[in-house]
Amino acid sequence: MIRVVLADDERLIRAGWTTILSHHDDIDVVAEAADGCEAVEAGVGADVVLMDVRMPRMDGLAATLELARRAPATRVIVVTTFENDQLVWGALRAGAAGYVLKRAPARELVDAIRFVHTRDAVLFPDALRRIAAPRAGTARSSPVTGLTPRELDVLRHIALGQNNAEIAAALHVTRETVKTHVGNVLDKLGARDRTQAAVLAYEFGLVFPGTHHQG
Repeated sequence: MIRVVLADDERLIRAGWTTILSHHDDIDVVAEAADGCEAVEAGVGADVVLMDVRMPRMDGLAATLELARRAPATRVIVVTTFENDQLVWGALRAGAAGYVLKRAPARELVDAIRFVHTRDAVLFPDALRRIAAPRAGTARSSPVTGLTPRELDVLRHIALGQNNAEIAAALHVTRETVKTHVGNVLDKLGARDRTQAAVLAYEFGLVFPGTHHQG
């Protein structure tokens, strides 16, 4: 059972999400929050938080940062009206596992919750590439010297949205080897998860939004 918290300052939005999620036996809405402060309190102990970006008292970015500090195991999905919102990028950098648009189909919202709960790949890598485009290669410093050539390869594949099995096939290594490399990459980057590592890969110019897997 995936324990989900719904955080949005509009009651009707929360009611709509509740209706959608109530049809799925593996998802349990355990709490609702009308602002970022409530989202943090309710999110501690939850598996996934659907987090609105713009809320009173504490916005989605600040709430994501606080949850990352207080509840590292909780996954945050930012839910937003505008995919290029600066706060969305900030939330991804802060450790959000991904984002979905408020106009997205119900099936996409459900799939996103299940997907981030597995933690095996980046949620909607094509969408991440689009939002990364204005910020790619903007970081002043890069951790390249801290990563081995193989770890850089793994990071690039992570940024392209590939899971461990796909990376293993591409690099002709075992899944366990990939799992070890992924752990090392996250540790060296100080990244909370694969999505945050992918965000850093774009900012450091290790991969660019137009990049595609070459096989």
